[in-house]
Amino acid sequence: MSISYLWDITIPMLQGARTTILLFLLVIIISIPLGFLVTLMVNSRVKLVSWLANGYVYVMRGTPLLLQLLFFCFGLPMLPFIGEYLLMDRFAAACLAFILNYAAYFAEIFRGGLLAVDKGQYEAAQVLGLSRWQTLTRIIMPQMFRVALPSVSNESITLVKDTALLYAVSVPELLHFAYAAVNRDFTIVPFVVAGVNYLLMILVLTLLFKALERKFKFE
Repeated sequence: MSISYLWDITIPMLQGARTTILLFLLVIIISIPLGFLVTLMVNSRVKLVSWLANGYVYVMRGTPLLLQLLFFCFGLPMLPFIGEYLLMDRFAAACLAFILNYAAYFAEIFRGGLLAVDKGQYEAAQVLGLSRWQTLTRIIMPQMFRVALPSVSNESITLVKDTALLYAVSVPELLHFAYAAVNRDFTIVPFVVAGVNYLLMILVLTLLFKALERKFKFE
């Protein structure tokens, strides 16, 4: 094994890592606010809205992410009558599956964060004459996010590792190139290099969330 060989297998893996990072960013940016919206729907006073939100969370958390990926990538186009209108790029379909799955998990995390906020906070806000929106955005949400941040960090790290599931739906990401190199060269070195790449991404993410936790702790 030479330095030139390591370089030769690392370059395509870095190209695959761009897909991994892009998926991660899209899922985080969209699923976190979507998850919070689902949390509000779960706590809605309108029974139908609450029931639908709870049903969504139950289905997305109760079925494997891999199954959801296969459904969105291969199952949607097979639906009667509307399947032909649901054809989409494989990466776009995978993004949709990841976003809907992680939004359900984030919704549960935020629900736990809301439950951790003392009910006296709501009463104090009423005494101060704050509206429900002001109470939510100025008092409840900052405390909720402080409580939920470690769990959000955990889930985000899991997301980095789950991106490897793109391999199952033939989206060329980091693991795809590692596996191709293993089959071509009959060595496990590409798997080790892929593992190092994942560890480096998770290290950056861990440091970022640690900094956020320190910021929320002292503010």
